[in-house]
Amino acid sequence: MSRPVRAALEEEGGLLRLVLDRPKGNVLDREMLEALREEARAAGPAVKALLLEGEGRHFSFGASVDEHRPEVVGALLPAFHGLFLDLAASGKVLLAAVRGQCLGGGLEVAAFCQRLVAAPDATLGQPEVKLGVFAPVASLVLPLRLGQARADDLLLTGRSVGAAEALALGLVDEVAPDPAEAARAWYRQHLAPRSAAGLRHAVLAARHRLHRALTDDLPWLERQYLEELMSTADAREGISAFLEKRAPAWSHR
Repeated sequence: MSRPVRAALEEEGGLLRLVLDRPKGNVLDREMLEALREEARAAGPAVKALLLEGEGRHFSFGASVDEHRPEVVGALLPAFHGLFLDLAASGKVLLAAVRGQCLGGGLEVAAFCQRLVAAPDATLGQPEVKLGVFAPVASLVLPLRLGQARADDLLLTGRSVGAAEALALGLVDEVAPDPAEAARAWYRQHLAPRSAAGLRHAVLAARHRLHRALTDDLPWLERQYLEELMSTADAREGISAFLEKRAPAWSHR
């Protein structure tokens, strides 16, 4: 099987395009996560920004639900959270071009970017609560991006929003028919004339609060997920029901 992430340098080497290449869902399994982490760690000093997009109609259906089963989630979750630590450490400006569905872990990745451009047909949401679980990274990122009340709306209801509502909420920065090209245009106007070294330090300074939350608070959320949440009957039932394509039967335990 081919590598799950395609990488290409663009814009005279200043923009690294990373395409999630497992359509139709571009599911973030451990193999794709490791490929993304490798690309983030390997991006050279002249790279000013990373552009993330999905192959095909959708950005990503999210992290692998199959790998959220209790016996394997202990390997997936640290790999998933490691991606954000690597992206933070890179000091690169992060751009996301979203088409179609951008859900769960896919939205966590996109919302972590400094600029999120969505196509008019995009659908974005954090549906984890519908499976009896929660989204650790989004629990940190969305309150900073949207404010607590709007973040609570998405995190506690699990509802999805279209591109227009996402723009009004502040979840999306721009709606464009070709989100990847719109992201490139923003790069050319605002980032291409800048020093890569200066941008790196500006990114680390501007995101100091968020990056500190990743190092200080994300480990606690990860332990809560793995040690507390996954010991509940309903977390196991929610994951099983999704995989078996049936409605969950909650016991509220």
